[in-house]
Amino acid sequence: MRLHAIAALLASATALSTPTAQLSRAATFWRYATPVVAKYLGQLASIELQERLSGTCLSDEECAVAWEDAHVSGASAFRKTVDDLGGFYVKTGQIVASRQDLFPKQYSNALAGLTDFVDPLPSAEVRRVVAEETLRPGEVWEDVFSEWDDAPLGAASVAQVHRAVLSEKYGNKEVAVKVQRPGVETTLLGDVKQLKRLAKPLRGTTPVDYYIVFQELESQLADEFDFIREAAAMERIGTTLNEAPGGAALVVPRTVPSLCSKRVLVMDYLRGEPLSRLAERLPEGADLGPAGKALLAALTDAFGRCIFSTGFFHADPHPGNLFVLDDGRIGLIDFGQVKQISGKARCTLGKVMCALARRERSTEEPYGVLRDLEPLAELGDELGVVLRDGALRPEGPAAVSMWLFDDASEPLPGGFEQSELSPKAPAMSLKSFPQDLVFVARSSVLIKGLAARLGVKWSLASKWAPMAVEALDLNDADARGVRRRGRLSKLGDGVKARLSRVVAPVVRRRLAARAS
Repeated sequence: MRLHAIAALLASATALSTPTAQLSRAATFWRYATPVVAKYLGQLASIELQERLSGTCLSDEECAVAWEDAHVSGASAFRKTVDDLGGFYVKTGQIVASRQDLFPKQYSNALAGLTDFVDPLPSAEVRRVVAEETLRPGEVWEDVFSEWDDAPLGAASVAQVHRAVLSEKYGNKEVAVKVQRPGVETTLLGDVKQLKRLAKPLRGTTPVDYYIVFQELESQLADEFDFIREAAAMERIGTTLNEAPGGAALVVPRTVPSLCSKRVLVMDYLRGEPLSRLAERLPEGADLGPAGKALLAALTDAFGRCIFSTGFFHADPHPGNLFVLDDGRIGLIDFGQVKQISGKARCTLGKVMCALARRERSTEEPYGVLRDLEPLAELGDELGVVLRDGALRPEGPAAVSMWLFDDASEPLPGGFEQSELSPKAPAMSLKSFPQDLVFVARSSVLIKGLAARLGVKWSLASKWAPMAVEALDLNDADARGVRRRGRLSKLGDGVKARLSRVVAPVVRRRLAARAS
């Protein structure tokens, strides 16, 4: 089956009917990918033979040693592919880099630098685009900008950002200017279309239906190239967060509407440091105490309120888009990827949170499995989660919900394991996942990945359940055991806000102590 899948994938790659530039990109991709695929298949065959001959399975430690060389080679090839091709592969690399809890550390380490910087555009080209998009008839550069930094603050696959100060005519304030890369829309959408063609013959042979994932990403990317739409998304999410009890958990920059266009976005400048840079200087599992929990609380509160109150949320919360501000607050940037989910999906998702939050653990089971898994399985059906034939039920769908939204350190029912790399991972039982919720899942696992990086036990379900009860019209049976937690959580809003202000000082003090 594995060899058949690889053959189908290679056949699909060679049969692509695309322009010359896209064929060239595909050839470069497979030049790096083919040796890696061969190495992994060879190592897999070697492990299976060794286990058959010995009659026992390798331990986790033995497997880690056996796969080390393949992971190192694969991570190096992946990084070279991203560096050579850029485009959508940078987006993929950003996801891998931010998911130390799911991907081998060799990959996360090799791709860490992708979270907030790629090669910048020439300054003359940047100024040309900005002038075309922002200057009114008769205006010159100095009429709009009194200061402009040619060195970008960050450069990503879609755009790069520059610090500037507006002229007195436009408010005389410090701003960040996001400038879209010329021609990037054709390149990135071409990459996604190719990946969809490659994923299609693999449907049913991989743990996740990647065709659905790429289809959703294609839809999201199409909107990411319109900065007018992004400006509106920033304003909408900022309003939702500002209306929360206790104030906004995250800082969202305000836009300057008169200077925004499809290719240029002008917004408030947030002074601080990307979380990705701070994380690179922290050892894995670093204990930041209250500061780490405050950071997670701010993210969890902000995303939970957006998902359950309006269904409209930021769909790309990787560490490069999160800033620890100089005043200790947490800032959120880059609203190119947002998602709107339906009221029905929000309601069912809220029921899942409530079911997980009020779970009763059996005292007879050594691993503390759920006493009653059937309600979670039924909610999974309602969401549209489809399992492979022969998958355990109700353990399978219950494990998927716990894996996505519960504490990553908690054991899963049915012998499933938390690591996505394990053959017993819940993802291995998935046949397809509802397209409407792909980005909810992405947001949840990215927050869980950050919790794993900080070494903090964190259950999204227990934090999101009170928000779901508050925002949605859930009946008494669904909300039972959650409402009181909801009232208590409101009492903590002010405490969380004060704690968030110590994140930056604590992080910096602990980093300084380690360096001395």
